[in-house]
Amino acid sequence: MLDLSAQPLLLSLALLIADLLLWQWAPFAHQAARVGVRLALFLGFSAVIMSAGISPLQAPAWPEQNIWNLAATGLAIIWWLYGARTLSEVLGVILTRRIGHSGRLLRDVLGAVVFLIAVVAAAGYVLQLPVKGLLATSGAVAIIVGLALQSTLSDVFSGIVLNTTKPYQVDDWVSIDGTEGRVVDIDWRATHLLTLAGATAVVPNSVAAKARIVNFSRPAGRHGVSITISVPNRVRPGRVLEALERALRGTHALLPEPAPKALVKEAGEDTTEYTASGFIASLASKGDVRNQLFDLAHRHLEAAGATGLEGPPAGARKRALLDEVKVFRALAAAEKDRLAEALQPREVAAGQVILEIGEVAPNLYIIGTGVVSAAIADGERLLEAGRMGPGEVMGEQSVLDDTPSQARFTALTSCTLYSLEKALTRECVATRVEVGKALQKLQAVRRQSSQSLLLQRPAPVRKGGFLGWLQRH
Repeated sequence: MLDLSAQPLLLSLALLIADLLLWQWAPFAHQAARVGVRLALFLGFSAVIMSAGISPLQAPAWPEQNIWNLAATGLAIIWWLYGARTLSEVLGVILTRRIGHSGRLLRDVLGAVVFLIAVVAAAGYVLQLPVKGLLATSGAVAIIVGLALQSTLSDVFSGIVLNTTKPYQVDDWVSIDGTEGRVVDIDWRATHLLTLAGATAVVPNSVAAKARIVNFSRPAGRHGVSITISVPNRVRPGRVLEALERALRGTHALLPEPAPKALVKEAGEDTTEYTASGFIASLASKGDVRNQLFDLAHRHLEAAGATGLEGPPAGARKRALLDEVKVFRALAAAEKDRLAEALQPREVAAGQVILEIGEVAPNLYIIGTGVVSAAIADGERLLEAGRMGPGEVMGEQSVLDDTPSQARFTALTSCTLYSLEKALTRECVATRVEVGKALQKLQAVRRQSSQSLLLQRPAPVRKGGFLGWLQRH
């Protein structure tokens, strides 16, 4: 006869309740710690029921004791389900550590398989049911259910393929079947994307497995960015490509390698499409860089007279340039006409230094065409602080208070500069307070940008060991 006291039964129930409470409310920082506690509780539960004479591998041997027989049967069945749950959690931790977040789908599928095996084992070992007949019946039911859930099963197996081949992962920015967004989740049925509009797009895994996938996050640290410009056919392609090359050189957000390039994309009946492309380090800045490239392309195309529109005559181009200079926007048309007549053009070759650090500029310089690089001193080396294009000015410090330049200005491409005499510029500042304020604001912005750049530079690595101690002492 079974001499099963209430102590093992109550102890096993207490372990089950403790597992439920700890899993729901225990303040564990890591999933592995929670799974470890669950595994320890399962081993304790196994020891308790086996010490009471209950074996999950056979039916209870006390049919004359209905209450205890029912309790032993229930504990044996619970052991199989409890073990299946614990095993699935352990597999989940292993898969997550090995293949990351994408292992969650495999964990769910394996968990379902483990539970199915546990149910069949409990029916065969504990309940002594005819497993062969049960498997045959369940096979027929599985065929019927499989036909009814064909699309859902296709999503499940497609999800397994996607998680195995890994064309994308969570946090990757992708385009799936024309839908672009950041991957926020991959479950057993679908892939969830967060689009640029802030909406969630749900793409079934079966569709994603067959669709054309573009992963913008790979390779890491290098992401393509491009713009397309249409120009009338009457403009010579060489002028357009030269202007677009200058636009690409006009921003230091593009990586030097692979080198940015401008190409003819397609020639139509009336217009020709041109593409300017390059690579950036961070995908988050793609939108800002594209906007900057469009603005630079417009400025350089206009400066080169490559827009296809009726531009001003040669004598009026200096006047049109003054309309683009922000510091002179407050001037009246007659005042701009006077300044335009005083502008003196100067051609500068690529690589030539326009203004050196510590040099007092004799005049105010306005960039007509080309790209100019501004670099500041950081000890014995120079750091590029920015790049300038048509309509931007240099030498404002000399105009305001005759202070030397704090940066070296070098022509990255061949440039056309226009110089305005310092005396005439100061007369303009005295007449128009807005011009003086604009120059002061420009000087303050450039000084602040230089200081921010110096603060962001990486700290020098101090040498360790005996040689480092000698250098410091």
